[in-house]
Amino acid sequence: MKKHLLFVGNRFLNNPALQRYAIRSAKEKLGHLEQISYFQDSDNSLFLILDQLLKEKIKLLIITTKNSSAIVGKLLSTITSDNQILKDNMLIPSQTSVFEEGSYLIEYEKAIINVIIATENRNLPSIILEDEKKSAKIHVFDENIPNVKILLEPLATSFDIRLDLVAIVEGWVEVSVQSRKYGNIAQFIAAAKQLLGHKLIATNNVVVYIIEKLSHSHRKITFAESCTGGLLAYFFTHESGASNIFEGSLVTYSNVLKSNWLAVDDAILEKYGAVSLEVVNEMSEGALNVSYADYALAISGIAGPNEGTTEKPVGTVCISARSKDSLKYEQIQLFGDRNYIQEQSALYAIKMLLLLDKELFFKDL
Repeated sequence: MKKHLLFVGNRFLNNPALQRYAIRSAKEKLGHLEQISYFQDSDNSLFLILDQLLKEKIKLLIITTKNSSAIVGKLLSTITSDNQILKDNMLIPSQTSVFEEGSYLIEYEKAIINVIIATENRNLPSIILEDEKKSAKIHVFDENIPNVKILLEPLATSFDIRLDLVAIVEGWVEVSVQSRKYGNIAQFIAAAKQLLGHKLIATNNVVVYIIEKLSHSHRKITFAESCTGGLLAYFFTHESGASNIFEGSLVTYSNVLKSNWLAVDDAILEKYGAVSLEVVNEMSEGALNVSYADYALAISGIAGPNEGTTEKPVGTVCISARSKDSLKYEQIQLFGDRNYIQEQSALYAIKMLLLLDKELFFKDL
């Protein structure tokens, strides 16, 4: 069934943090969302949209403010020819099949609707809708989209699976796996692992996967960041369990701090410049030396939109991935605006970490 998230209330448009929290919660419970829509408190088109959606085979999650919850309940009751009743100080349709504090479920024809009343600075009420568990994600490394298609599409046909592919960064393809009528996702992923060996990771969230792998092996990681300004650290501390494996990140934006904090040689900085493989290799070594970590990632680059040169244009990024006995380093050319270049840089570093230790990261937990 198609899954649609619908926000009702001005507060979601004016409070991006609350909006992002609600979307994260919805994706965690329901997986992929086909559509996300927004309506203001007084939007007269809401009735027509709800009337159309409830005629479809759909799982509809409506997240509304308290002010708009009565209007949402009234519209749903009108569409489903129902009446509203007062329950726990809330007006809800009488045909509500499941009810929890701040959350209720309605089933109407082919549609299943879960209404949630969200409040700022409070936990989101329970999402009662369930995912059918007919989708998953896998990540393929050291390949491009055309090659992954050639390798996986015959398997997808055999197991009645539909694939959607996207390139996260060069050499990292994320594959959304969706079951058709008779599809078997588990068997497809098992066959794909047999085919691709140390190139495939089956997980919805690669950072969470890395945290779990490092936790199980009692290993830690640290970062030295320049152009990404702590974005790598954010990606990891954003997830639960990061404290088990993350030593910290040194954001050494200036050459002075690269030298003083990470012991990057001043002569190397002067000769090669801050954006160079020589410097990021010393940055990763310095980060490893000042921590108790087993792995270090270092990034330095020109995120733009200014400061590029002919030799090193905007988007030039150098990355070093180091363990106690291995080292990988690359200079890459990225494109996009400043924020997109920063995010691609952090993601590319994560890819390099995975490829640095295939024995750890490409074996099942």
